[in-house]
Amino acid sequence: MCKRSVDIVLAGLLLAVSLPLLAFAAIIIKLDSAGPVIFRQARTGRRFRCFEMLKLRTMRDCCGGPPYTLGADQRITRSGRWLRCFKLDELPQLWNVLRGDMSLVGPRPVVPELTAEFKQDYDLLLEARPGLTDPATLKYCREAEILALVLDPDDYFKTVVTPDKLRISHAYQLRANLWTDMVVLAGTAVALVQSAPAADVRCLKNMEQSTGLV
Repeated sequence: MCKRSVDIVLAGLLLAVSLPLLAFAAIIIKLDSAGPVIFRQARTGRRFRCFEMLKLRTMRDCCGGPPYTLGADQRITRSGRWLRCFKLDELPQLWNVLRGDMSLVGPRPVVPELTAEFKQDYDLLLEARPGLTDPATLKYCREAEILALVLDPDDYFKTVVTPDKLRISHAYQLRANLWTDMVVLAGTAVALVQSAPAADVRCLKNMEQSTGLV
């Protein structure tokens, strides 16, 4: 109950503070490409109950393709690259936290296809609510860049990244408490701040290339 209370208070405060940023992001998304501002996708939640996870839309609305992005996905828009660099596309998930679909700290929610493929591992993990961040999320905060460097992103994602994430999340879940959750949240904030300058350079370069400026 204490964890849930902290989730509600912190998520409510963060959502209120981020409203101007969300409004600015919404304008950029609408100017950049056709489609809704909010992207909704089915994810597997606590005890395998599916819920609709919210994100700012970072991909073209008319394109098909796999349910998750691996490496340099051509469907990502110019504004989407910027939003992903700074993890701003994840902000609407604060509403998922308020609704009780997610927690601030917990294993990242994945698409139902992935939980079915790794069901034995998720049997334990999904006793808790999935979260915005956890130690596995911190380790792979630049996952897209890692996958962009390998020859077969899908195979590397399934055979290396996902098993490692599951191992880290399992280990954390066995010792998690309110204090360790606060440490993870602080670590997430630090990681975002430290990576911001490098992310800024990468995103600007990507946007310049996509617009023909370089």
